[in-house]
Amino acid sequence: MKQEITESQFVNEIVNDEHNNMSYEGARALYEYLEEMEEITFNRTEIRCQYSEYENIEEIKENYDDIRTLTDLKDRTIVIEVPKSEKLIIDSNF
Repeated sequence: MKQEITESQFVNEIVNDEHNNMSYEGARALYEYLEEMEEITFNRTEIRCQYSEYENIEEIKENYDDIRTLTDLKDRTIVIEVPKSEKLIIDSNF
């Protein structure tokens, strides 16, 4: 079921989802990205399956052998940089 949602509701739902490890800052950055893309309908399961948050590019490189740089990653998928941190959110469907 999809529903329209405010930023505050979105962040709270994502951060309090026991199956999602996204930070408050990451959830806000994801909301802002989705709002820019005009895709703010909420389906927690779809979001959990599609987007993943990483502490930094080094953590991503540990999980994906073919990624060497942030540019490599950006060439392959959507990358949302979390403001004031090294955290990155990626579209895991690449």
